[in-house]
Amino acid sequence: MSGGGGGGDENKDGGGRGGNSGGATTIKIKERRRLPDFLQSVNLKYVKLGYHYLIKHLLTLLLIPLISVIFVEGAQTDPDDLKQLWIHLQYNLVSVIICSIFLVFGSTVYIMTRPKPVYLVDYACYRPPQHLQVKYHQFMEHSRLTGDFDESSLEFQRKILERSGLGEETYVPEAMHCLPPQPSMAAAREEAEQVVYGALDTLFANTSIKPKDIGILVVNCSLFNPTPSLSAMIVNKYKLRGNIRSFNLGGMGCSAGVIAIDLAKDLLQIHRNTYAVVVSTENITQNWYFGNKKSMLIPNCLFRVGGSAILLSNKSVDRRRAKYKLVHVVRTHCGSDDKAFQCVYQEEDDVGKVGVSLSKDLMAIAGEALKTNITTLGPLVLPISEQLLFFTTLVIKKLVNNKIKPYIPDFKLAFEHFCIHAGGRAVIDELEKNLQLLPVHVEASRMTLHRFGNTSSSSIWYELAYIEAKGRMCRGNHVWQIAFGSGFKCNSAVWEALRYVKPSPQSPWEDCINRYPVQIVA
Repeated sequence: MSGGGGGGDENKDGGGRGGNSGGATTIKIKERRRLPDFLQSVNLKYVKLGYHYLIKHLLTLLLIPLISVIFVEGAQTDPDDLKQLWIHLQYNLVSVIICSIFLVFGSTVYIMTRPKPVYLVDYACYRPPQHLQVKYHQFMEHSRLTGDFDESSLEFQRKILERSGLGEETYVPEAMHCLPPQPSMAAAREEAEQVVYGALDTLFANTSIKPKDIGILVVNCSLFNPTPSLSAMIVNKYKLRGNIRSFNLGGMGCSAGVIAIDLAKDLLQIHRNTYAVVVSTENITQNWYFGNKKSMLIPNCLFRVGGSAILLSNKSVDRRRAKYKLVHVVRTHCGSDDKAFQCVYQEEDDVGKVGVSLSKDLMAIAGEALKTNITTLGPLVLPISEQLLFFTTLVIKKLVNNKIKPYIPDFKLAFEHFCIHAGGRAVIDELEKNLQLLPVHVEASRMTLHRFGNTSSSSIWYELAYIEAKGRMCRGNHVWQIAFGSGFKCNSAVWEALRYVKPSPQSPWEDCINRYPVQIVA
């Protein structure tokens, strides 16, 4: 779970937006660059591109002369020498047979034990009905009429809303539209059923998969964990088979969606030739805070209704119709540190009202968790040229000059698309700055936050749907999903597009994508 709004200009110098943008977007240029400086930056740009190209193809460039020499030498070889070599092999037939057996045995072991590819066949994001939308003035008027908030708290919520990056079309559950609000267990179950069944119905309709074909079910919802569990609720609704491996993850925050994918991936390595369904959601009905502690009021302003359902497969036949292949999952847990553990914490306030408190150290802790995560992820995805630059800078910093700034790898060389958890405007701003991304790279995150709010662990799927709806996902493209959650955790999932990906039917963006991107007021 991440939170916190943030200020700052939405559009930064040096970047534009790509794709089929339907809405007008303004790029603010803070200062005019002089021509010599511009030419110098262009030269440096091409020098860097040339360096990356050289390192990437270094092995090929070194092998060409070697192959040429071997070819020339082979052309000059005496035919009698080749005849003698054949006679020698005939007399060593036993050695050849033994080597062949070892080769076949080794190849068989490798094929049988290698990780099974995991394919993302399709996914669906729930879109609530229009009557659940809440505009700013409705939110504030409703908060005032409940009588639970003092003037200071109302003003605080108003400021958070204005700076949050949320638009006027986000959704809150039915119980929060009532006066007074009715956060009952029955209402919470109703919200869960609407979101989960809505996403799953769309997924089954789009993929034509029969519920009986599902062998693995993983559900994650952090704050709502009824008995029977949400996973049991799904088994009952769709009459899933009796030997299904079902799991229900609770209390793991906004990064639990990636954790659920990782769990499903591991299970697909053990149980062959089957499907896994991952459901990611959050429940707001019973977790609205009705007190006046400022750090607990932020989630009220950011969290909104949403959920996703993802269909994974380890069947080789599904590669043809699958959208993506899972490449890497990297998980980082900072829970051993007390500050990190308590930075997103569910507790009672001074008068006994329960809420989720967000620490003022949240962004700093998220930054440290991200550093640890990308330290592990970097060597797996970055080209060797970037790894050499990073290692060289690190050695110089340690041995020569400690004041040298560490080299920040250019992750734009490894990924075409970024899905940063839409936890709040400050989260997106911080990652855009630290990873040196362009506005187009964080567009999906900003627009998802604007249109749907913070939908917790499912936000990264609304973002991926945005990229597809814009027609930007091409064959071979790599996507980096980054999620932060209580505990504190930072988790990453890397996907590779297997084809040009079109948006699936009933996409959450299908009737509004032409209005995006929109300009977000600072």
